[in-house]
Amino acid sequence: MLNEIRSGLRPALVLTLLFAALLGLAYPALITGIGRIAFPWQASGSLVRDARGVAIGSAIIGQQFASPGYFHGRPSAAGKGYDALASSGSNYGPAAKPLADRISATLASPDALAPPADLVTASASGLDPDLSPEAALYQAPRVAAARHVDPAKVRALVDRHTARPLLGFIGEPRVNVLALNRALDAAAPRP
Repeated sequence: MLNEIRSGLRPALVLTLLFAALLGLAYPALITGIGRIAFPWQASGSLVRDARGVAIGSAIIGQQFASPGYFHGRPSAAGKGYDALASSGSNYGPAAKPLADRISATLASPDALAPPADLVTASASGLDPDLSPEAALYQAPRVAAARHVDPAKVRALVDRHTARPLLGFIGEPRVNVLALNRALDAAAPRP
């Protein structure tokens, strides 16, 4: 019986090691190499760089903008806020007190209109880089006042940076907050 176990154990161990090397090392290396060749920007994290070549963010990961002179993204539930290593949603239900408190604090702002939902609720990942055009336009008066520019100029900037649905019906219109804030810095430098 011991010989039968030994004879069955050897092929099992060899196949385990073979498939571990094949599927754990060779296949991921091949797919990563193909990705880097076919889609180099995306495979490198879709990093956005400044004029000096320094990475300042990613086009696909939200980041926090707190200054009134910038557009703010969706609230983040990832870690302590916009932590890509702790990506997750808040999982708050509609009756959860923390969600109600955050919404109440936002609604207590001096703005006359209620903000769009994506300005008071976190996305599923907590790292959404995009806003609805309505959420960006809602913030336009505050941004224009902080930068001492015409609100129409800021609204036009939002319109130019609104990505339309693919083929006109796949997805929703959206505005990438980092791209919009970079364009804002170029068009209307902060005083």
